[in-house]
Amino acid sequence: MHQQETLGANPSIRDVMERVSAGTVDFIDFRFIDLPGMQQSFSVPAHRVTETTFVDGLAFDGSSVRGYTAIQESDMQLVPDPASAFWDPFRTHSTIAMNCFVRDPLTGEAFSRDPRGVAQRAEAYLQSTGIADTAFMGPEAEFFIFDKVAFKNDAGHSFFTLDSQEAAWNTDNPALGGYPLRHKGGYFPTSPADRLIDVRAEMVMALEAAGIETELHHHECATAGQCEIGVKFDSLARSADRLMMFKYFVRNVADSYGMTATFMPKPVFGDNGSGMHTHQSLFKNGEPLFYDENGYAGLSDLARWYIGGLLAHAPAVMAFTNATTNSYKRLVPGYEAPVNMVYSQRNRSAAVRIPLTGTNAKAKRVEFRIPDPLANPYLAFSAMLMAGLDGIAHRIEPHEPVDKDIYELGPEALADLPAVPASLEEALAALVDDHDFLLAGGVFTPDLIETHVNYKMAHEVTELRLRPTPFEFEMYYAL
Repeated sequence: MHQQETLGANPSIRDVMERVSAGTVDFIDFRFIDLPGMQQSFSVPAHRVTETTFVDGLAFDGSSVRGYTAIQESDMQLVPDPASAFWDPFRTHSTIAMNCFVRDPLTGEAFSRDPRGVAQRAEAYLQSTGIADTAFMGPEAEFFIFDKVAFKNDAGHSFFTLDSQEAAWNTDNPALGGYPLRHKGGYFPTSPADRLIDVRAEMVMALEAAGIETELHHHECATAGQCEIGVKFDSLARSADRLMMFKYFVRNVADSYGMTATFMPKPVFGDNGSGMHTHQSLFKNGEPLFYDENGYAGLSDLARWYIGGLLAHAPAVMAFTNATTNSYKRLVPGYEAPVNMVYSQRNRSAAVRIPLTGTNAKAKRVEFRIPDPLANPYLAFSAMLMAGLDGIAHRIEPHEPVDKDIYELGPEALADLPAVPASLEEALAALVDDHDFLLAGGVFTPDLIETHVNYKMAHEVTELRLRPTPFEFEMYYAL
């Protein structure tokens, strides 16, 4: 990994072209994101890039991208966004990377299934409502770093194996000095129990050099290398861009240490999974809208209605915020993941937590604790915002706050609390039944929603349903 000069905040076409003209950049890497949330890219020699590239765009085959177009309509265009440009420190040759929007070359219009376009439309819709002009998002994307991972699925094999020096199952290895972390024992240990502190520090240094402000880093609760790096909040679309950068940096730094990083919500059985608690707030003309010193937990009426909308539409929203079959292996009682759709101050067992921020009005926010880091952030952040705005528009009141440990409540008390969907299939069904709030302002389109549901059902839900698992062999083979 090598360091480059910074391009600064919100670089322009001129900023990029000055580097090209000066000969200090060898390649421009143009990036976009498919519907499920994986980043795609191709690189162009810098001398082939001109100012007209940012207007005319670059052609690519949309039929080869998941969730995009059919083969008979495959020609699509990428429109580079210079404001997202950054130096890529992981390339051997000097490279500037930047995100793009996707455009239909025939109509010249934005492609309805482009996730970045959805985020752009969500911000425009927010401003059109007059409620607020800025939505801030602060995602906490947890992840695991493993020393080794292997997996295979075919007709004759079905397994995965992973390992970490600090894993609870390595207590019998004398070479580790007796420091493996027990299950749920990984929160804030110092070294040598925390064997990843230098790896995370390297990630922080790389992120900071790229212009992403970080606030802290630490080991998380689970054994076997669960980590968190706190990144400063930003506006909705910029937070989504930065989350994709964050994941790219985390994976590449881990790889440089001979390790592997994953954002799977539940890679380790019997321990906490990785969430993406997302802090949210609305501002107008620079003033916060979520604070009222007389409200519960310091919340304004508008903030409470936002929560009401978020919780009322949560099953449908989860089709985007918890968009994998693995997501629902995390959302079970006993592992600090929320399973009931209620709100509360301080309470980490509730789906929405109100952090205690004192009398600082600008710090007042709501924390939606259900999402996980495999979500496509452009779609997930937009869906959360649209649910909250619908709550404000219709003054939806949430369930009364629950200031108790929900995991310890009895069956009678739990019966009155709405529960999260138990599977991706249930969340997708909820999205089919409840998506009008997403269509407001053309932010999401029926076509995008239908494509998302069909893709997830065909390629994830059904494919998993077809396959026997190792645990089924353990339960049934000798029965």
